[in-house]
Amino acid sequence: MKKKKQIIQTAIISVFNKCKLVKFATGLLRNNIKIFSTSGTRSELNKNNIQTYHINRLTQYPEIMNGQIKTIHPKIFGGILGNKKKYFDVIQQYQILTIDMVIVNFYPFNNIDKNIDIEKMIDIGGPAIVRAAAKNYKNVIVITNILDYEKVLHEIYNTNSVSIKTRLQLAYKAFDYTMNYDYNILKYYSSKMKSLYANQKKHFFPKQLNLQYIKKQKLKYGENPHQKSVFYIKKKNSFTGTIGSFKQLHGTLLSYNNISDANIALECVNQFDKPACVIVKHGSPCGAAISKNIQISYLLAYNSDPISSFGGVIGFNNIIDDDTIRLILEKQFVEVIVGPEITPQGLQSIQKKKNIKLLICGYCNKKNISSLELHSVNNGLLVQQNNIVNNHIHDWVVVSKKIPSDLEKKNALFLWKIVKFVKSNAIAYGNNFHTISIGSGQTSRIDAVKIANTKYCSEYKKIDCKKQNIIMASDAFFPFRDSVDLASVVGVSCIIQPGGSIRDSEVIQAVNDHNISMIYTGIRNFKH
Repeated sequence: MKKKKQIIQTAIISVFNKCKLVKFATGLLRNNIKIFSTSGTRSELNKNNIQTYHINRLTQYPEIMNGQIKTIHPKIFGGILGNKKKYFDVIQQYQILTIDMVIVNFYPFNNIDKNIDIEKMIDIGGPAIVRAAAKNYKNVIVITNILDYEKVLHEIYNTNSVSIKTRLQLAYKAFDYTMNYDYNILKYYSSKMKSLYANQKKHFFPKQLNLQYIKKQKLKYGENPHQKSVFYIKKKNSFTGTIGSFKQLHGTLLSYNNISDANIALECVNQFDKPACVIVKHGSPCGAAISKNIQISYLLAYNSDPISSFGGVIGFNNIIDDDTIRLILEKQFVEVIVGPEITPQGLQSIQKKKNIKLLICGYCNKKNISSLELHSVNNGLLVQQNNIVNNHIHDWVVVSKKIPSDLEKKNALFLWKIVKFVKSNAIAYGNNFHTISIGSGQTSRIDAVKIANTKYCSEYKKIDCKKQNIIMASDAFFPFRDSVDLASVVGVSCIIQPGGSIRDSEVIQAVNDHNISMIYTGIRNFKH
């Protein structure tokens, strides 16, 4: 037997966003639907000659406490939750009018106006009646999004009712809406809590972590082709200059590894004010440079390790021009190019290679860099402060007899910013503000040094670096002097490292034996 259609006779409207309200209410009246509304909404409708009943016609109770209490009443909730068949006696006894439709939206806390007293704007009754209506979606239509007005009116015009499928969709949206509303209020109170801890040394981590991410797009696959993957971004909080803000202007479908490597490339180059380029391969930089323009920066970064650069992700912090694109296409096969902007000519050149993925993210505002870094583990989440500590030259301690020159210190600072993105154990060699060899991802520091030496001495090396002018950066301390002894073979003249080994005295003796200067930063830069 076909279920009888539920005729819509009554509606409650109480909205902050009054856009499209008049047209929608007019449509309801044309279908003989009686409208009850709160003071603000009713005033707006009356101005447009739409007659409604005040909500107190249902409650027989005035709005009190500056309108804070207007819908919190048994007759309102009885009318929304009541089922005429199931609760017929109760409805008759207390003269409850059943409600067929609820249209409610609230103050948008995702865009907080600093001039408004936020706490006064927190809605109590609105979310409650939305939840009640959504719970009873089989009997009540709930609308929280003005974009649904037209669809609902269309169904009412054609059937004098609304389908159960639409009711369920609207209920889903309503619960999602109230959840986001509560989440935005929670963020507001969280920021107030953080301000209480601002002068304390301990970083404020909430007892409960509430995260909201939305799906940006599906990906080609995960780390491997048999793994499915999608990309989520932070809801309503995607700042320019971050991987979450990218627009893909060219190329095939991105993979999990493409996004991961592009993120590392962006975070690395965005540390620098001068034109910078970094090439990332398998989660670790293999070449990086800063120079007077990005074309030279790219060439220096590529020459650091042409073999590893094959199939890598190239990141820039300045506008990508046509000359740089042409140079990249001449030099190597590339998976992804990511940067803030590209010239029209550069885009035309890259479009000749259909498989190269071009991601444009806008320019980075360093104030918007996330303060937290998240890493999922099986049935858990690791959360830490982002590694954005500003370690300046004046914070360093020179522990060697030989004093590094000002140029060596500046190069050491450049490498120190690069090595923190290299997988541990990590060693980076460089000079003249570009890397010349990187050893990464080893289980012992001496092996990372051996790899850096091998790459430096490789027959594929295209650049000429004068010995005794190589800077070495180590992401953590040297457990033994053997790494220093081995580094001296290729002509390292200055070493930057955190210090802190129980054998620091042996390591310092080694640099003095080899006439190498050494800087302690006091900060470790592991990257796992």
